[in-house]
Amino acid sequence: HHSQKAIYFPRHGQSEFNVQKRIGGDPVLTEQGEQFAEALAVFARERICRAEDGTEIPARLWTSTLQRTKLTTRHIEHPIIATPSGQVWTQMEHREWHNLDEIYAGLCDGMTYGEIEKQFPLEARERKKDKLTYRYPRGESYLDVIQRLEPLIQDMERHKEPLLICSHQGVLRMIYSFYTGMSREAATNVDIK
Repeated sequence: HHSQKAIYFPRHGQSEFNVQKRIGGDPVLTEQGEQFAEALAVFARERICRAEDGTEIPARLWTSTLQRTKLTTRHIEHPIIATPSGQVWTQMEHREWHNLDEIYAGLCDGMTYGEIEKQFPLEARERKKDKLTYRYPRGESYLDVIQRLEPLIQDMERHKEPLLICSHQGVLRMIYSFYTGMSREAATNVDIK
């Protein structure tokens, strides 16, 4: 049973590693990533934090602990508002979750897939065979990510306010699969922009 609320899943803005086609790490945003961050703040203010009639409504903001998600959401405003019941609310108050961090690529962290194929050819073949269960050497698999997302999804279900979750492609794929009913195997190939 899923609660009825708006949930937004933007991936972090383009990072230096995205341009270099590297996985993992904790890189900063590119200029294009920064432009996305500014546009996301406008979208949050005008669309997520407003009802259809234009009145301001309480909304939540969650990110991973990695700097590219925090940089992507840093322009989002956090005004203090009063809810319809008169409660004081900090709009889009930022909550960081380790559970939302990208799949940890272990020994392959910071590498390109081409580098992984050269340095770890067996690992590259195993990942291509079964992305869902493949675990990077000294790293994580999608199944590990699913396990760490369970408490977060339980918390998501408790809230009724619109929620913006800025995270990483691998993590957002698994949350997307949970809410859409898509198989976890199929979700490992969904392109989250």
